[in-house]
Amino acid sequence: MTVGSGDTLETTLKEILVEDLFLDVPAEQIGDDDGLLDVLGLDSLGFVELRAQCEQRFGVKITDADFTPLHFRSVRTVAGLVRTLRTEAADEHVAVPK
Repeated sequence: MTVGSGDTLETTLKEILVEDLFLDVPAEQIGDDDGLLDVLGLDSLGFVELRAQCEQRFGVKITDADFTPLHFRSVRTVAGLVRTLRTEAADEHVAVPK
């Protein structure tokens, strides 16, 4: 599944949390700033799976340096990381005029 034009990264991340990581909270009740660990109870395996799902669905590579509690604190912080990685990847593919 990829992000459609009407979907936001945050919406897709919430769907991943519910559908793929089996959180017992409906997606529409997950706040963008709810703590993935302290509010939603995501465990260590869940964080690893979330990383893998982000890489697969959003076409980014999350390095070990980026796989930190700061970036994986909430839906908003994960979405911000994905946006940053997408921008960096796009910038790398822009041809530099000579």
